[in-house]
Amino acid sequence: QVQLVESGGDLVQPGGSLRLSCAASGRFDFILTMAWYRQAPGKERELVAVIADGGTTNYGDFVKGRFTISRDTAKNTIYLQMNTLKPEDTAVYYCNLFGYVSRSPGDYWGQGTEVTVSS
Repeated sequence: QVQLVESGGDLVQPGGSLRLSCAASGRFDFILTMAWYRQAPGKERELVAVIADGGTTNYGDFVKGRFTISRDTAKNTIYLQMNTLKPEDTAVYYCNLFGYVSRSPGDYWGQGTEVTVSS
């Protein structure tokens, strides 16, 4: 049905930058939102950033201007530009799509891409 493929996770030093990508494929009728979540070891999954169909964006409080979510609508792809990375940003980052597939709402997740911020 719907597949989400993330890429871009890596080991980066504190203060560095990374750009994550998530490409959605499949037979979906309509995408309402696409988002990035993250889950650090021993912690709950949390919202990093979300972009709605109309282009509205929202971010987790911890982002504080460091990250930017964007999208290429034609490619059904979203990106997360992460700057000024901190060790506490270390986590598995998951892509999420919420939309309609075969006229039914659905919530879809990618496999995750690992980001490690360490010197």
